[in-house]
Amino acid sequence: MANALQSGAAAVTDSRSSKPDTDTEFLTQVGAGAVLRGALLKLLEVRSEDPIGFLADHFGNLAQSLENGDSGSAVEGDKKKQHQQQALQSSEEQNQHARALWHLTQAHHSQRSAFNNNVAVAFSLLSRGGRKRKPGLKGRMYTELLRRVCRDGGVAEPVSAPLIKKLHCQDHEAVPFDLFRHAVLTCFVFADFVRKSRSLFETVSPSDGILCRAVLGSLRDALETTGCSDPARYLEASAKLTPGRLAQAMDRAQTLASGTPSTLMGQEEFIEEASALFISRVKLVS
Repeated sequence: MANALQSGAAAVTDSRSSKPDTDTEFLTQVGAGAVLRGALLKLLEVRSEDPIGFLADHFGNLAQSLENGDSGSAVEGDKKKQHQQQALQSSEEQNQHARALWHLTQAHHSQRSAFNNNVAVAFSLLSRGGRKRKPGLKGRMYTELLRRVCRDGGVAEPVSAPLIKKLHCQDHEAVPFDLFRHAVLTCFVFADFVRKSRSLFETVSPSDGILCRAVLGSLRDALETTGCSDPARYLEASAKLTPGRLAQAMDRAQTLASGTPSTLMGQEEFIEEASALFISRVKLVS
């Protein structure tokens, strides 16, 4: 490609003594046809979503090669090409994730009909074929979306990691829609559950381990009464922990622990234990 451009540049010098009669002859003399054809073939190969920007970078690289007097070795060229393709693929996937997340956040999961419609749209967006990627949602894209749902929902990575591990698929695995819908719903409900757990912690005397254990026990009992694999029911169960019910549990715990040395429990520990109660009840779609 660089040789073609250099030949074109040399042809311009020669053309001063033999000015072309037509536009076609001019383009032929300067070698522009070969350069442009090569650039278009590159564009078709990578199928960039920003063709103007890609062509600008392409011609800029060619010009830089001419200035340096070296087009680079074949190995370096292949590495650069591979790096560009990886960067373009990463950018494309980030864009797909952003669009999918936007649709998923347009309706709360409690609005089940609207939420399910948005889940279907997100699944369709992520399943589209891309650069050197066949149509269909694979495990890598799916698992990354679950991480982003939890992260955007305010869940710290150490807290969400056990849930992601339970729901994840291998990078190469094809992800069916039923699994996608179940996992996405679970992550959104989990984010709400973690926020609810923070609120429960705030009802307890600062760092009082005995009372925190009492609240966690009430939360565990509430979850066990659901008897359902729908993650939304776990959130409903935690919402039924009324102040009166919590007060009774804490009074009972203080009575039983009378004379026992006080222990401490931080919010992080409380959230991790509450999250473990939720995650242990998450069922996988077969």
